[in-house]
Amino acid sequence: MEEMKIKVQEVGIPAIEAINIKKVYKLYDHPKDRILEAFGIGKGKKCKLHYALNGVSMQIRKGETVGIIGTNGSGKSTILKIITGVLNPTEGEVHVEGRISALLELGAGFNMEYNGIENVYLNGTMMGFSKKEIDEKMPAILEFADIGDYIYQPVKTYSSGMFVRLAFAVAINIEPEILIVDEALSVGDVFFQAKCYHKFEEFKKMGKTIIFVSHDLGSISKYCDRVYLLNKGELLGEGTPKEMIDAYKRVLVGQYEDASEEALLEAGEEAIKSAATKASMGFNPETLEYGTKQAEILDFYVEDDRGVRTSAIVKGSEFTLRVKVRINEDLPAPIFAMSFKNPIGTEITGTNTMIEKAFLEPGKAGQVKEITYTQKMSLQGGEYLISLGVTGFNKDVFEVYHRLYDVMNITVVSDKNTVGYYDMDSVVKVTDV
Repeated sequence: MEEMKIKVQEVGIPAIEAINIKKVYKLYDHPKDRILEAFGIGKGKKCKLHYALNGVSMQIRKGETVGIIGTNGSGKSTILKIITGVLNPTEGEVHVEGRISALLELGAGFNMEYNGIENVYLNGTMMGFSKKEIDEKMPAILEFADIGDYIYQPVKTYSSGMFVRLAFAVAINIEPEILIVDEALSVGDVFFQAKCYHKFEEFKKMGKTIIFVSHDLGSISKYCDRVYLLNKGELLGEGTPKEMIDAYKRVLVGQYEDASEEALLEAGEEAIKSAATKASMGFNPETLEYGTKQAEILDFYVEDDRGVRTSAIVKGSEFTLRVKVRINEDLPAPIFAMSFKNPIGTEITGTNTMIEKAFLEPGKAGQVKEITYTQKMSLQGGEYLISLGVTGFNKDVFEVYHRLYDVMNITVVSDKNTVGYYDMDSVVKVTDV
C-alpha cells in the first residue's frame, strides 16, 4: 500500500540506516525436530518460520530523537538489537555513523558478580575507553547514579531501580553520539526519571541522536521528533508523534490496515468482545465483580474524539465512555455510575446518572440501556483504572445490582503535566509592571 511506504527525509546526515531488515526464527514443535533437520533426516519441513522483522527500513538522521512504538511482539527490541550489533539480521543491511550507547535490557553488559565500580570499568573498556579516561568520567557517573555505598557492592544485590540508575549513568557519561533506550526507565523512581528526561533535553541541544522505545505515549509525544510504528514485524508507517500515536490506537482495536494483511481488519461487535481484543484494549481479566444481577452490565468501551474505540486518550481532547446495561427485573430507579482511580487505588473522579439528573425513571425488565459519559480529558498524563456500577434504592435500602471494579485501564497521553491529579487549564501570562 502506497501510504504505508516510508517517507525518507532528504535533509540531514544519516546516523543510522536500516535497509530491508529481516529477522527470521525457526520454531520447532519438538526439540528432536531440530536435531532431525540438522542431520537431514526425514522428509518435509520440521519447523515454522517466524518473522520477528519482515523487510523493515529506517533512516534516522543525526541530532534527531526518534521513537519506535508498537504492541508487544511487534519487533521493537529486535530492531534495536540489530542496530547495536547484538543480533545479526537474516537479510538486510545496517549502517551506523557514530558511537552508540544502548540501554536495551536490564543487566546487559554487566557482570553480576562485580561491584558497581568494576562494572563501570568493564563497560567503559568495552566501549574503547582507557582506564585514565574512565577515571576522569567516574565522578560524573557516580553523581548521576546516586546509589551511595552500594556502588561497592556486587550488582547482583541491587534492586532493579539501583541497577538502572547505574546503567543509565554509565550510558550517558561515555560521550555517546547515539543513545538508545528501550523501556529501561520504567523501573526508575519518578525523580530519577525526571533527571533522565532532563538529560535527554541536554542531549538534544548538543545534537546527539536518540532512539527511544517506550509504552509511555506521553513521553513519546513530548520528546520525539519522529516516530516509527511497528506491528507483527512489519513497519506500518513513519511520521509525527501525533500521527503515529493515532495510528497505534487504531492498531490496538484492529482498525488499522496491516501491511502484511490482504484486507482491512474490521473491529466489529464480536471482535470487541473477544478475549484477545479486550486484552489489547486494556480490559482487566481479573476484574472484581459482584451484585444481585437484577441489572447487568453487558458491554463497555471508550471512544476518542473521532469515535474510534481506544484505551489511550490525548489530554485536553474529548472522549466518551459507553456502557450497555440490561435490566433483568423491574427496578424503581436504577443508577448508572462510573469512576476513575489511579493505580494505587485513590479515587480521582466519577459521576452517576442521579448526580447528573440524567435518568430518574423506573427500569423495566427486558430493557437494554446505553449510557454515555462524554467529557474533556483533564487528568494528567498517566495510567488510570475505570470502575462501573448499576445500583439503586429499594424502599430506602441501597442495593448493588452489578458492579465491576477496575474493569479497564486508560492511558492519558500528555506532553505537559501540571501539578496534582488534573489540569486546571490555566492561562498564564507574565508582563512587565
